[in-house]
Amino acid sequence: MSEATTSIPTGTADIGVTGLAVMGANLARNFARNGYTVALHNRSRARTDALVAEHGHEGEFVATETLEELVQSLAAPRRVLIMVKAGQPVDDVIEQLVPLLETGDIVIDAGNSHYEDTRRREAALAEKGLHFVGVGVSGGEEGALNGPAIMPGGPKESYTALGPMLEKIAADFDGEPCCAWVGTDGAGHYVKMVHNGIEYADMQVIGEAYDLLRQVAGMEPEEQAQVFTAWNQTDLASYLIEITAEVLSQVDAETGRPLVDVIVDEAGQKGTGRWTAISGLDVGSPVAAIAESVFARSLSSQPQVRARARELLAAGTEGSGTPAPSDREAFVEDVRQALFASKLVAYAQGLDMLSAAAAEYGWSLDLGTIASLWRDGCIIRADLLDVIMRAFGGRDTDRHPEPGTRAEGQPANLLFAPEFTQAIAEALPSWRRVVATAVAAGVPVPVFSSALAYYDGLRAERLPAALIQGQRDFFGAHTYRRTDRDGSFHTQWSGDRTEVQS
Repeated sequence: MSEATTSIPTGTADIGVTGLAVMGANLARNFARNGYTVALHNRSRARTDALVAEHGHEGEFVATETLEELVQSLAAPRRVLIMVKAGQPVDDVIEQLVPLLETGDIVIDAGNSHYEDTRRREAALAEKGLHFVGVGVSGGEEGALNGPAIMPGGPKESYTALGPMLEKIAADFDGEPCCAWVGTDGAGHYVKMVHNGIEYADMQVIGEAYDLLRQVAGMEPEEQAQVFTAWNQTDLASYLIEITAEVLSQVDAETGRPLVDVIVDEAGQKGTGRWTAISGLDVGSPVAAIAESVFARSLSSQPQVRARARELLAAGTEGSGTPAPSDREAFVEDVRQALFASKLVAYAQGLDMLSAAAAEYGWSLDLGTIASLWRDGCIIRADLLDVIMRAFGGRDTDRHPEPGTRAEGQPANLLFAPEFTQAIAEALPSWRRVVATAVAAGVPVPVFSSALAYYDGLRAERLPAALIQGQRDFFGAHTYRRTDRDGSFHTQWSGDRTEVQS
């Protein structure tokens, strides 16, 4: 068992971890459990000593008092993992670390940092001869301890020294670690951000399914728990479906009511979903389902406005012809199909956004490999991801297409993969019935309906964008292109309305 000592062994630790809140502590324990000597540092020495006292039997730890001692304890190339709050605290730690490090040392940020901060930090440290690696880590506290999904970015050469360690502590899916180098500078944190955006949409569509089964089919939480348990044996099988059944089956000890009924209906968020929606707009990728899930959380968190709306705003559902379904079993299956189709769209939008970002930032992202990293250890882990990975040509950690392109044979959109084209076609009648029923009944389904609109937008022969472009030309002379010949054109709307080529 390791003990906190004042004599710090020099150059013996394999990796150092600074920031020992739950995630940092669990990652440190994970490394130690896998045979690595881990140097520990925290602003409060008490937290370091507590970790060693409670978990020192799990492996070799070196407790340090200062960052100087932490760096002193590390073997070259020194690997220092920062696990502090995103933003300025990360910059503060980096500022203290840099003077203590030598050329070729590796600084790792495994928190939920914004990818633009990671790109800035990587460039700044590269000028000093240091490697900066932004690492996306998903799986929460349990994943950090027992095997998360890990998405490292940064310089490719840094992966030689760091990659094997990360792969060893990562989740394992059929013998493959849920960890691989994904791309340069901020790519790791970007991929993790998009993962979280998909997670937002996934959680929201599950919530919409629950709401429909409750309000339209009249199913109480305990009965729904059985439905979700059964759904977890279908193509919906996933961690989120599994825990949904657990939450719905939980009874509040104090009131005897379903726990879900005593939880305040205001969903929190820490920012990664919002970042995804903003970045989607920045790179011109239509991640509408993800954005709607963020907006749904924001709407839920306006209780006073919602209370006033209930007093003032009519439902307009009287005589809508939407009583409880006569065939409840068929309605439940319709909801299941709509849920599956909407989840597929969320994944399709997230992967499309990764391709757009690769073009914008010069990253070589392989979508098959990225999908493989999410198959276990992370919050969106699902049987579906193994199918998605194979739809993009399987996992190949050495395959890195030109920035902004997809590897040969990969579909231009996930929905174009044959297995998913067929699955959507089969789900489509149910999907349309569910959205129509929800609208008529006044049950909000922003992601179900947005995902369907995205699908219909993709397949439409003509979109109203032609009218919008005409309007833009009318008020701003923004020009338009014609369907029958090349070039840009402008109609002289305020004059004789003749057309000129611009």
